[in-house]
Amino acid sequence: MVRHAKGILDTSAVLRLGELSEGDLPDEAVITTVTLAELTVGPLVTDDLATRAARQAQLQNAETNYGDPLPFDTAAAQAFGHVASGQRAGGRKPKARAFDALIAATAMAAGLPVYTFNAAGFDGIDDLEVVALPPPEDASRS
Repeated sequence: MVRHAKGILDTSAVLRLGELSEGDLPDEAVITTVTLAELTVGPLVTDDLATRAARQAQLQNAETNYGDPLPFDTAAAQAFGHVASGQRAGGRKPKARAFDALIAATAMAAGLPVYTFNAAGFDGIDDLEVVALPPPEDASRS
């Protein structure tokens, strides 16, 4: 796996951070406002108090550990057109993976790779570097 100086962790990576070793991550890991939005939904959509508390802790951890997230700004909005058209050309519907598409557009605008456990969610997006994170059972990890 290539290690980058800086990279974006998508929501799957933030949620499963405890399964990764330091060598799996970029030197500087950042998140996007889209991931922060996804994490904000979590505590609100469950009636189970333990699940709500765990999701709230994940949100607070992300807010604390990643500082200011990269925004979905004008450059990201312009990159989104490229992302959505690439997904459609590959037979995928952008609405089905809307959060991934927005994270991809933010990454493309910032010129950064996306680190994810769900690399398939980014299939069909040209000009986006995706770093597939290894599953925990992968014995080849160092």
